[in-house]
Amino acid sequence: MSNSKATPCVDQQEWAQAERSAKVAVASVGEMASHSVSAVGEVARNAVGDIGQEADHLTAKAGVYIEELGDRFSKNGPQSGILGNASQAVAGAVKESGEYLQDAKLTGITADIAHVIRRNPIPSILIAMGVGWFLGRKRKG
Repeated sequence: MSNSKATPCVDQQEWAQAERSAKVAVASVGEMASHSVSAVGEVARNAVGDIGQEADHLTAKAGVYIEELGDRFSKNGPQSGILGNASQAVAGAVKESGEYLQDAKLTGITADIAHVIRRNPIPSILIAMGVGWFLGRKRKG
């Protein structure tokens, strides 16, 4: 019984060539992964941009409908007396809301909300806590 092992005869040049080939393969895989991640990131950015544009479009469209609703309130509501004054005030407020939605769109609304929160942080936090409390109570039943 002999303990001798048969080892393949591989010279230094073959090992060096195998090492270079492995490094090239690893670099290629890394480059392909990098390109894949970049492509996925670009697709995600485009999707978010498209969603934002669609949200702005839908917000402006809702503004048109709300403004039309205000016009209907104005035309169909009482025109004189105390009820007339009240209905015209409500119709005017509804029309202004619709115009705001058309002009500001969703991106403008979020910027306006952020501005209000920065100017009034304590009331904003208290309002958020109140809304959270209310929703929690509502959810519990």
